[in-house]
Amino acid sequence: MPERPYELAEWKVVRPNVDYHIEFDHHYYSVPHALAHQQLELRATETTVEVLHGNLRVASHPRSYDKHKHTTQVAHMPRAHREHAEWTPERIVAWAKSVGPQTALLVEEIMKRRAHPEQGFRACLGVMRLRKAYSDERIERACARAARYRAFTYRSVVTILQNGLDQQGEPEPLQRSLPLHQNIRGGSYYH
Repeated sequence: MPERPYELAEWKVVRPNVDYHIEFDHHYYSVPHALAHQQLELRATETTVEVLHGNLRVASHPRSYDKHKHTTQVAHMPRAHREHAEWTPERIVAWAKSVGPQTALLVEEIMKRRAHPEQGFRACLGVMRLRKAYSDERIERACARAARYRAFTYRSVVTILQNGLDQQGEPEPLQRSLPLHQNIRGGSYYH
């Protein structure tokens, strides 16, 4: 590697992955997404990580010593990822409340059951897209039915809507006790 004017800096040739992040010291830093898979140079000091493409600096981040974490600049993301980044759990729940309380409960549960709420965003956004095909009332009833059966998934809501189960009456509750007949001995038999 050619000699650099920064004596205390660490230099490294890097190649960003498809997720437009490069790894340095077990931390991941973003670069502009168009540079994924291209050969870049990284310069790191105690406080800063810079990424160069040719002689042009394309990214600069404060250095992080958090292992296996990501530092991402929104400007580096593709447009589709930026739009996704605008969604927060609070925003999704607020939208769901506009449909109804059962829909809000469902999306909260979808996010709560994931290690990270963001992992449930796709399912929650799928519930949002159901508004294109179904009324808010039907979505709300389907979410209520899914919640009653503790089926907190997008797929459950879709199945309920596709099969018209949201438009049917409530199923009869399961019988909790056995009916009385001659083969049932009862508690007195054992005393």
